[in-house]
Amino acid sequence: MRIGLALMGAVATLVAATPGLAAEKASAGRCFEVSEVKGHTIADDHTLYLKVGGASVYRLGMSNNCLGGMKPGDPVTVKARSTPKICEADDLDVHAEVNGGGLSSRCILDTLTKLTPAEASALPAKLKP
Repeated sequence: MRIGLALMGAVATLVAATPGLAAEKASAGRCFEVSEVKGHTIADDHTLYLKVGGASVYRLGMSNNCLGGMKPGDPVTVKARSTPKICEADDLDVHAEVNGGGLSSRCILDTLTKLTPAEASALPAKLKP
């Protein structure tokens, strides 16, 4: 009887830990490091696309108008905040360099979305980073 209870306790512990492991593996697949960013494209006043690694594309959504009036290839600075792995919008610090780099506008990120390969290839050519 004691062995049966111990075995049930071990199984319960394993089952309870599994969602955490699954979430960790899922987030690891969508996380990246800033050093992997290979390019960017400004889509509009609130949207920035990043090319990460070989073929991954991420869409960054801004709650403020920090990209207002900028062209697709204008300079943008992307830095990690406090962690080397970027998994959420709060992990990034983005600054738009307006007026030829003379002024810097801090972007307030509210979304970070990894596009599927189909979504990335469906972007218009001028928006592909």
